[in-house]
Amino acid sequence: MKVLVINAGSSSVKFTCMKSDDFTVLADGLVERIGLPGTFFIYKRPGADPIRVETGITDTNRAVSLITSYLTHDDAGVIKSLSEIMAVGHRIVHGGERITASVLIDDGVKEVIVECSSLAPLHNPPNLAGVNACEEVFTGVPQVGVFDTAFHTTMPSRAYLYGLPIEFYRNDGVRRYGFHGTSHKYVSRVAARFFDRDIRDLKTITCHLGNGCSISAVDGGRCIDTSMGFTPLEGLMMGTRCGDIDPAIIFFLMDRKNMNAVEVNEMLNKKSGILGLAGIGSSDLRDVERKVAEGHEQAEKGLDAFCYRIRKYIGSYLAAMGGADAIVFTAGIGENSATVRARVCTGMEGLGIVLDPAKNRALNGSEGEIHKAESRVKILIIPTNEELEIARETLAVLRGNGVV
Repeated sequence: MKVLVINAGSSSVKFTCMKSDDFTVLADGLVERIGLPGTFFIYKRPGADPIRVETGITDTNRAVSLITSYLTHDDAGVIKSLSEIMAVGHRIVHGGERITASVLIDDGVKEVIVECSSLAPLHNPPNLAGVNACEEVFTGVPQVGVFDTAFHTTMPSRAYLYGLPIEFYRNDGVRRYGFHGTSHKYVSRVAARFFDRDIRDLKTITCHLGNGCSISAVDGGRCIDTSMGFTPLEGLMMGTRCGDIDPAIIFFLMDRKNMNAVEVNEMLNKKSGILGLAGIGSSDLRDVERKVAEGHEQAEKGLDAFCYRIRKYIGSYLAAMGGADAIVFTAGIGENSATVRARVCTGMEGLGIVLDPAKNRALNGSEGEIHKAESRVKILIIPTNEELEIARETLAVLRGNGVV
């Protein structure tokens, strides 16, 4: 039997089809730019050339139908019929406080997804559209929701409450929620297996660094703090998001620059971060690193600030947990930028964090230890695999509900 993982976004649907016994990937890909000019479909199978198809698909339902038509295709397919799919696991961004673990999706769960759409308006509605589309295609097949926020619901109130009047939390749900939970959960588990230790005895700082960035303090397998907050805007500087700033800057901009709320929101989320600070017209850290190598002064300042923020959060989580056994770097930048990892860790030797420069360069993009023997805190690169984590969670939910 097989498990299908679906990640439905506002203009894309990503998929991975895996065997349920060993999670071997049979096929994966995506429909991109749905409803926009230049829509295309990419279908990949191990050992075969990728298939790319230009398409005029305009909605999620048609995207799911296209995906399933290729999965069962006479030549390119990897299953004989859709009846081989035992469950569909969906990435859902926001479950608020009501959903604290992966769950079978029913009408009640859908209501929560809708309720939390006000907190994740760009993500929850398309996530739910993916669920509804799959229910039409896979009649009677269990649909499982794996929520980004669920991993962070173990945070204590001291970590998730803001210094605001308490009624904003009680009445409106204003609190720290955290995101990238599936990735943080996955790499913290892998770190425990890497060291052959019980995760309940391990303190780990997980650094998910990509276009979106977040760091979590994971104590005994439970998240006790994370850098993203009420929205994904808080925390580290990111590709286009500003991260932590003085909130009064917003009022300053509205007063001094006559910017309205929509303009400020657009600027903080889409025109700030590496894009805004490095001054090279790109949010891609690879472009920034190239400009730094060429001696671009502002790019250097942007890269330095980006790495400094990461280092500060690591330091704060060392304090929050009373130390750490390991620091994990993951996601696009975390896995593939030896420069960022070196800049983050250099100067932290007094905290027991001693990077091995040679290992850091040699293991770039692959899994392994990059610390020196004398480092009290282990430093790891662990490539994230959110699709695998979603598939595992999906099967765990089925077993927990007696479905398999």
